[in-house]
Amino acid sequence: MVNPDVHTDESRTRDRVLRVVSQEGPVGITTLVERLGLTETAVRRHVDNLHVAGLVEPRDAAGPRRRGRPAKAWTLTDAGHRALSSDYDDLAGEALRFLRRTGGESAVQAFAEERVAGLEHRIAATLDDAGHDTARRTDALVTALNAEGYAASARPVGTPGAATALTGVQLCQGHCPVQHVASEFPELCEAETEAFSRLLGVHVQRLATLAHGDHVCTTFVPTPTTERPSR
Repeated sequence: MVNPDVHTDESRTRDRVLRVVSQEGPVGITTLVERLGLTETAVRRHVDNLHVAGLVEPRDAAGPRRRGRPAKAWTLTDAGHRALSSDYDDLAGEALRFLRRTGGESAVQAFAEERVAGLEHRIAATLDDAGHDTARRTDALVTALNAEGYAASARPVGTPGAATALTGVQLCQGHCPVQHVASEFPELCEAETEAFSRLLGVHVQRLATLAHGDHVCTTFVPTPTTERPSR
């Protein structure tokens, strides 16, 4: 007899692996071991199973090669992103296509702005509690986006004080609840980017999106020279 508790634990661990890959990918086995608190053998087993299922795919890991097994970094496939999504993509796409046919592009734009306004309203207080520092507000945005299911993370980029490089924070979203709809309706991404600018009080720049086939949504958040990026 199969123990249902064992099956449930396996499923939960699989979801944890998917979530970390979505948030930090491309990510190697060593990092997954650290994040998940599992043995390397267990992590490799889960990753291999996810690969067979078509939910993750390997890329050559950056950095020096070591002897033995070639180093690989893992990212989610389209199927992996769908496995994390709870949205009704087909229904949402159908509804937006109907809206565009009957109300035109302006109706789609109005919907995108209305949708992101709800997100902005829900998380504004969290950012306000972080004060005026852009980097701290970005950290607060990461926390709020994770609560909304976006698998967000942030890291500092650039060298403070350098004259030739921009300094700021790179905001990444490894999962987007409306990824597949946004590939057809970029208004959703554009409205979200504008909301981030308003929430953070600076003009942010979207560098990559899941909707365009990138493995993560990446947004550059500039920080004033008087600030030091957190982390």
